[in-house]
Amino acid sequence: MNAASIELLILDVDGVLTDGRLIMASEGEPAKPFHAQDGCAIKLWQRCGKRVAILSGRPSAAVTRRAAELGIEHVRTGAVDKLSAYTEIVSLLGCTDAVAAYVGDDLPDVGPMRRCGLPIAVANAVPAVKQVSQYVTRRRGGEGAVAEVVELLLRKQKRWSHILFGQV
Repeated sequence: MNAASIELLILDVDGVLTDGRLIMASEGEPAKPFHAQDGCAIKLWQRCGKRVAILSGRPSAAVTRRAAELGIEHVRTGAVDKLSAYTEIVSLLGCTDAVAAYVGDDLPDVGPMRRCGLPIAVANAVPAVKQVSQYVTRRRGGEGAVAEVVELLLRKQKRWSHILFGQV
């Protein structure tokens, strides 16, 4: 696992930033419960000079709003072909696959996971996603899995102790 060189964290939404359930109201779009610890970790990652992008197969105003709250500028929702969208994000940000980590949980995530430098599956990911990952979180999607990933990456990059002592 080459976590020390990761500069870009690309996150799926349903099943990663949320628990994957879609709660359908009679009107409007599904509710999406995001975990506060993931948001805090994303902000820490950004304060360390790292970048975050969101890549979701479903269009969602809630995702766009949450991304704006977290200062995530690169958001692709409604992506039918996640590999193409992943390639576009990496290119747009001037990165290489080697410095990108992708966190996924379901079959549409396999393409980007096979391409990125560090493929990560959440604990509740389908077997095919776990099979292509280099790391499987202990936490489930929507239950702080992204926070776990950020901590792992920052520990491998020798930055975690700085965060604990407020030196970010």
